[in-house]
Amino acid sequence: MEGDPGDVAFFRSLESHRGRLWARTMRKLPSDPRCAICRAPFAGVGGRLVRPLGFSPSRKNPRLCSECFERAPMGGVGMNVGVLFADVRGFTALSEDRAPDDVAELLNRFYATAVEVLCRHAIIDKLVGDEVMALYLPHLFGGEVTDHMLADARQLVAETRALVALGVGLDFGHAHVGNVGAGDVKDFTAIGDVVNTAARLQGVAQSGQIVASRRVVDARTADGVAQDFVLKGKSEPVPATVITPAPPRE
Repeated sequence: MEGDPGDVAFFRSLESHRGRLWARTMRKLPSDPRCAICRAPFAGVGGRLVRPLGFSPSRKNPRLCSECFERAPMGGVGMNVGVLFADVRGFTALSEDRAPDDVAELLNRFYATAVEVLCRHAIIDKLVGDEVMALYLPHLFGGEVTDHMLADARQLVAETRALVALGVGLDFGHAHVGNVGAGDVKDFTAIGDVVNTAARLQGVAQSGQIVASRRVVDARTADGVAQDFVLKGKSEPVPATVITPAPPRE
């Protein structure tokens, strides 16, 4: 696998709890769909055999198995990663006059759309309140990470437009990626300035906007406007591109 040494080390760390014989065996068991990393089957006879061992679809991404993430070894590696934050704008006002059950239903519909769109190329790190955080790992699903990030952000804004108004922040850079925590309480996540920057860029995005750092997209995007942002905790203004996708034509 070519690319940043940290990217390669990351995938080796995920494979450290499985031997080569196990991996070869997984590839021979029927049937698709399978984990994109270890190839453990989710369906058919093979799926029924390995599911009791923990090889079921991950809560982080149903295209991956829980053994590769939730139960992977503690620790992680430094690697390049893309980070997406999407937040429902005006959620407090939106929920003020609604029954709690109605608010929960609205959020569940938003979450369902976010998972469907983002899990094609990303891992869902967190679903917190009215916010989604996703991680894009190089080589995991193929293609260019930054291309996937921008395309997914556009689609997420478009497909939730009739339901909620989103503000989205994107950044790409170096982070510590892996399982953090203590004992049985652990979570697969990313830690680093790239995460903080993506969160801050999401914070300055207006309803229906995507604010992407220049490490994700340059200022020449057809529907983008270059702008420097003074972000909390940053010593220098952060150059970014503000993208406002046009509503679909009726």
